[in-house]
Amino acid sequence: MELLSSNKSQGGVQGVYRHASEVTGTDMTFSAFVPEHAPGAKLPVLWFLSGLTCTHANVTEKGEYRAACARHGVILVAPDTSPRGPDVPDDEAYDFGQGAGFYLDATEAPWAARFRMRSYVEQELPALVGAEFPADMGRQGITGHSMGGHGALTIGLRHPERFRSVSAFSPIAAPSRVPWGEKALGGYLGADRGAWRAYDAVALIEDGARLPELLVDTGAGDPFLDTQLKPELLEAACSRAGIALTQRLQPGYDHSYYFVSTFLGDHVAWHAERLKA
Repeated sequence: MELLSSNKSQGGVQGVYRHASEVTGTDMTFSAFVPEHAPGAKLPVLWFLSGLTCTHANVTEKGEYRAACARHGVILVAPDTSPRGPDVPDDEAYDFGQGAGFYLDATEAPWAARFRMRSYVEQELPALVGAEFPADMGRQGITGHSMGGHGALTIGLRHPERFRSVSAFSPIAAPSRVPWGEKALGGYLGADRGAWRAYDAVALIEDGARLPELLVDTGAGDPFLDTQLKPELLEAACSRAGIALTQRLQPGYDHSYYFVSTFLGDHVAWHAERLKA
């Protein structure tokens, strides 16, 4: 693991790191904020998954989470959104290819060899974080924004035994039913829609996946609200399944990090309450 940058902030350390990933066959970059803590202490971990076109840098530079993480003693880890590099397949569109990994393991050529973000986020990166940071891997939460909100919900629903808390900002709640998701899932996984269901939060809930509760914030002024996000589908699925969903439409807010940064501290506190030892 190579340290790319290190900055003191809120009494802790904000680092950016690079490592050679066996899962993707590329170098991968991620950021981690570690609050000030007593020697030998182990801190809970909150994962933040970013959205389309983003890298680790978007939330790291714009998220305004460090004060809350320092106050509550929570490590925040932000991975990249896809493998990158000249040997990695790409697409001219912003919503497919590099920067748009959708937190899945692709099965279609030419994407299958490199686009394995599900395995990277679920297996390889947690093993690295657990080995290299003062992280209590028995206390994990996960959140994310947009495509990353989709990732947080689906990963959390597939691993309820691992994550004590799951939240999201403006998630693509039912990607099988919206243009962003249909393009990505069809391109990476092929035409069999049955294979898509493992990467669709609403479908996972319909198929029996359960979490005790969810927190979701979405901007009421989000231009993608009706066409790509469809929070009403998540609300209906949670209602039928008996999942306690707190879904807040925030008046006047859009899809940007002005919105995310406003409420990310609230989410850190919400996760911290559920990640207590």
